[in-house]
Amino acid sequence: MKIRNFLTLAFLCIFSINLLGQNENFFFIQMTDPQFGMFEDNEGFEKETELYEKAVAQINRLKPDFVVITGDFVHDPDDENQISEFKRITGKIASGIPIYMIPGNHDVGLVPTNESLKKYKDNYGSDRFAFNHKGSRFIGFNTSLIKAEIPKLEPKQYKWLEKTLKKGGKANQVILFGHYPFFIESYEEPEKYSNIKSEYREKYFSLFKEYKVDAIFSGHLHNNRLTEYEGIQLVITSAVGKQLGNSPSGFRIVRIHNDRIEHDYFGLEQVPEKVVYD
Repeated sequence: MKIRNFLTLAFLCIFSINLLGQNENFFFIQMTDPQFGMFEDNEGFEKETELYEKAVAQINRLKPDFVVITGDFVHDPDDENQISEFKRITGKIASGIPIYMIPGNHDVGLVPTNESLKKYKDNYGSDRFAFNHKGSRFIGFNTSLIKAEIPKLEPKQYKWLEKTLKKGGKANQVILFGHYPFFIESYEEPEKYSNIKSEYREKYFSLFKEYKVDAIFSGHLHNNRLTEYEGIQLVITSAVGKQLGNSPSGFRIVRIHNDRIEHDYFGLEQVPEKVVYD
């Protein structure tokens, strides 16, 4: 009897520890579009170096659980100096902070090819990722394959995404990352340079609704936009590099609670001393 009670108590303690671990508040940082070479149209990248160094210093000070970089690392994917500088500064992120990256159109081309995808993977690793962290599910994928409607590769990635979402189980939050936003102002808006064709929106949002995706974080616009569709947040984050709107260069701090996602964009000179959970 005493043994049974002890085992029951031990089980309850382990269960409670696991539950507390899953419910623990945490934060990560999304950066996007450092785009080395954009300021000077591929003639140099001094300004990008300055801004990205500041961003990395702030990341190391804040110590997020992880960092996600959503594409356009460089302006010219064939410029080895741009690639080396991006990799050099990214390498300064503290070793205890995991980094996850997905490509933008400037990393793999407006129409990705087998050659450009291979070069990307040789330089940066896989063009997609998936992991669980403290009870939430995080997935990044290559939206350039969708935007360019690449035969074989887009359907193959879609099947991977479907399978990966299915594996997520009963996550507290399901959060996705892509470079291109699926839309900017409205789900019904026509296709343009910075969004994805409506038929692909229908295809993917059917999947996202089925697997209860909570939010999709993207970049590409070099400006901030927030919208939603049927309960799914669409968060477009402005560039850590050159701006095309009124936002300062910066990054987004995303706070994860058991029951909600909160996030704010900060210019590099306005990053808080510490992350506060409301």
